[in-house]
Order: sequence, then structure tokens, then C-alpha cells
Amino acid sequence: MRYLLTGLLLTLFSAASHAQIVISGTVLDNSKKNYVESARVESTSGMFCMTDSLGHYSIIVHENDSLFFTYNNKPTQKFAVKNITNPNQFDISLRIPVQSRYNVLKEVIVYSKSFKQDSLENRQTYADVFDYKKPGLSTSVGPGGTVGADVNELINVFRFRRNKRLKAFQQRLEEQEKEKYISYRFNKITVKRVTGLSDAALDTFMIHFRPTYEFAALSDEVQFNQYLLNASSLFKKQTNLSPAAKKNDD
Repeated sequence: MRYLLTGLLLTLFSAASHAQIVISGTVLDNSKKNYVESARVESTSGMFCMTDSLGHYSIIVHENDSLFFTYNNKPTQKFAVKNITNPNQFDISLRIPVQSRYNVLKEVIVYSKSFKQDSLENRQTYADVFDYKKPGLSTSVGPGGTVGADVNELINVFRFRRNKRLKAFQQRLEEQEKEKYISYRFNKITVKRVTGLSDAALDTFMIHFRPTYEFAALSDEVQFNQYLLNASSLFKKQTNLSPAAKKNDD
């Protein structure tokens, strides 16, 4: 009889264990964007839990239970556990507004331009300056097919101040474009990744070991990275960086 009762109790306990189900999900407000924190999740059998800061909950229930949610003493309708098709993601939205600590932005699309795109746009904007050529004698064809000297070009030949100003502007734009290209290749992210330098040491290195435009334009990635390694080794020797400082930079 004792063994029979023990077996019966084990059978009942096993059946009760198998009848338990874990329901989890997220509680949102009426906008379905903001999480509801500290909402009470309760089963008809008496089990309950509270939602966390992200509105998440997890509760153990029985097959014949029903769930309901309470927030600010206002309960929801009861949801039969048998009718919950996805116990791992039973999300609900309460008919209440909740002020979120975060603001949801509308869709934002960020485009990153390459140096080539920036350069093309700059050359299009200042096309007259980049395409400037010193004026000289040239010919033009008239309406009747007659060929003669281009009067506008002839006038521009003697506009010395204008020509000098345009030529200087053209040179300045070309120099700016070269400097931008050097900065495009010789940037802090790349230099820090290759050399391991950081903080003040990185700033000093960027000033004293800035490469020429010719090298930046003609070197491939392997050559450029090797230059950074060689230059950083020389820089550390010149500045007497201690092993500890080098380790910190790394």
C-alpha cells in the first residue's frame, strides 16, 4: 500500500508539472511604441509578476488558467491560456498613454559621401574657375560663316587684374582639393588603427608626419600603412615614449 501511494503521488506531481506553462511577452501602451513598466501580470490561480523597465514579463501558469494585466488599478480582460498560440511572445497593448523616457524618431536616412563625390561636386560648383585658361587670340565663326577674331577673348587678354585673380583662385581651389585628399587618407581613425597612438601623442603625430599629396595620391594601401608604421616607430623614438606609455597608446 505504501508503494502504491508513493507511486500515485509521483504520478499526480508529474501530471501537475507537465500542466505548467511559462508565458512571457511585452506590455506596451496604446501607441504600441512605449514600454509599460511595473504593470501587474496575474493568473487566475494566484501567480503574479511585474513588468520590468522594458515592459517584459515572464510568469508560470496552468493550462486551465487565464491571464489578466493591471496598471494603475485598472485590469484588462482575461486571456485564456489555452487560446494563447505563442506563449513565448504574448505581447499586449494597454489602452493607456505612457510617457517614454526615449523619443522615437521618424525614419532618418544618412548618406555618406566619398571623397570622389565631394571632389566632383566641388569641381561642378566652381567649373568656371577650375577650367580657367589664360586668354589668348582665338577665332570665331560668324552667322554668315565668316571667320574672325573672338572679340571676347581679345578683351580678356587685357583684363590683367581679372586674369590674375582667377588664376590665383584656381590655384587655391586646387591646393584645397589636394589637402582634402591628404586628410581623406591620413585620418585619425586609420592612423590610430595602424600605429596604436592615441590622445595627445596621436595629435602631435598627425601634425608632424602629415604626408605629401604626391605620396598620398600615388601610394597603395600597403605602402601607405608601411609609411605609418615606420613614421610611428621614428616618432616614438624621438619623443622617448616609455614602454608603459606605448602600452597605454596601444
